[in-house]
Amino acid sequence: MSDSTRGSGRAVRSPRPEGRTTPTVIDRLLVLIVLVSVSPPVRLTAQGVFNQFSSENLRPSAVQFDLGPLGGNNIRGTLTGGVRLDYGFIAPKVRVLLGLSYFHADLSSEALRRYAEGLRRVVNDPDSNYTIQLGDISWSDLTGDLDLQYVMPQGRAVTVYLGLGVGIHLRNGSGTAIDGTFVEDALDQITAGGNGTIGAEIGAKHWRVSVDARGVLSSGLSTVSLRTGVMYRWAGFGGRSATKR
Repeated sequence: MSDSTRGSGRAVRSPRPEGRTTPTVIDRLLVLIVLVSVSPPVRLTAQGVFNQFSSENLRPSAVQFDLGPLGGNNIRGTLTGGVRLDYGFIAPKVRVLLGLSYFHADLSSEALRRYAEGLRRVVNDPDSNYTIQLGDISWSDLTGDLDLQYVMPQGRAVTVYLGLGVGIHLRNGSGTAIDGTFVEDALDQITAGGNGTIGAEIGAKHWRVSVDARGVLSSGLSTVSLRTGVMYRWAGFGGRSATKR
């Protein structure tokens, strides 16, 4: 060390290399590796959460039939009906449901107006004296769902649940004026969607009554329905969760 350095009483710091003013990706990766290696409680907690999920308790335990009013953004109000199979618990208080539902509805006046305007844009008529009569157009939807529901028992007779799920929608459009046209082709769709459910089961024996509200978001059509159903449960009464190991 030089005399000038000793005289000042301060160590001379080397200048920071160019391009190293902020941590690099490699630096951050090394920090992450160190944190993971010295934090076994965090890893054990995450492992404990995933250990809650198991297929051991997945088995058919109830069947439900439901019916109720449905409304949507491109259709008139109608009725929808369905059947659901409770397939047991995949985690404590989280059960799996498989569902199949169907509705048939007329297109709303606003949707018909949009289709008519679309047709006008492709019609070539110099005199503009044509008319478009679409008549009544209906839209049907057959949906297969996979739902996960979080159940919250409210005593022996009532179970409240919240659910999220995904579904596949098979839609078919029909109408005297559009049969065999590109309008019918546009309404015939296979698309995916997501849904949310809130509801309750009432009853402590094998036969139960269910009431739930269900919202569905999908391409071209989103719906809300309020359904009442009858359920027959032969195993895992109501809000019982999967057996903890």
